Formats: sequence, structure tokens, C-alpha cells
Amino acid sequence: MEHAAPALFVALEQSAFAAAIRQSIWIYPVANVGHIVALAVFAGAVAIMDVRLLGGFAASSPRIVIARARRAAILALSGLALTGFLLFAAEASHVIVNPVFLVKLALIGAGLANVAIYELGARRAVESLAPGAAMPAAARRAGYASLALWLLVAACGRTIAYL
Repeated sequence: MEHAAPALFVALEQSAFAAAIRQSIWIYPVANVGHIVALAVFAGAVAIMDVRLLGGFAASSPRIVIARARRAAILALSGLALTGFLLFAAEASHVIVNPVFLVKLALIGAGLANVAIYELGARRAVESLAPGAAMPAAARRAGYASLALWLLVAACGRTIAYL
């Protein structure tokens, strides 16, 4: 990259913490594998929630399906944040100027905003539905947006290394 990274990210990359990550034969590889495992769990949990919001698994209570998947998604997102920070710290000055990484961050923000919009706007209506009932339009929109946003986040994550 031709652009200079902000001093904060240069300092992070040059810190003893980041040096330990780079120099350890275990930390970076374990963080990398942990990130992929957390991504798989997160993607599975989000897919279950989104498919239910789109009307799938209609014989089951949306409240129960979504609540169980939500717990897994929250745990996996926490794992993604932790392992992602370890991976980022090791190469912060390079990654922060990567346009794909910046798009990924923006998409993560949009994905979290979509969750907040669902929680504030459609969650109560969905949780009160009986099995087999039609999903409200707001829930379906949240499901479609979620699928698209999180797939794009994953695609950006895989593309960062190539730019």
C-alpha cells in the first residue's frame, strides 16, 4: 500500500503485544483458525435466524429458534472480535489502509445496525407468532438484509489478503 497508516495503528503494530503475536509459533495460527471456526459458527447461527425470518422452519416457534441461534451468534461474534483483533494487531499498519478491510468494517456496522433495527422494530411481533404464522414484512426484510450483509462481510474478509 502506498498510503501511510495513522500513528495509532503503527504504534499498535510496533507494540510488544503485536510483536508477541507475530513471533509466537502458536498465537497467530491459533487466532487464524479460531477466526475461521467462529466465522463458521456465526454464519450457521445467522443462517438459521435468517431462514426462520424468511419463513423457513415454519413448523417451529420463531421465538425458540431465534433465541437459541442468537446465543450462538453472540458467542461466535465475540470470538470473531477477539481473534480478529489479534490478527489485526499483528499487521495493523498494513491492514488499516486496505480498502477492502475498510469496506468490511462498514459492512459489519451495517450488519449490526440491521440487528438493532430488527430488535427495535420487529422482534416483539416475531416472538409472539405461533408456528406456521406468516412473518411480518419487516422481519423478512431484516432476514434478507442480514444474509446479504454477512455474506459480503465474509467475502471481504477473504479478499483482504489479496489486496
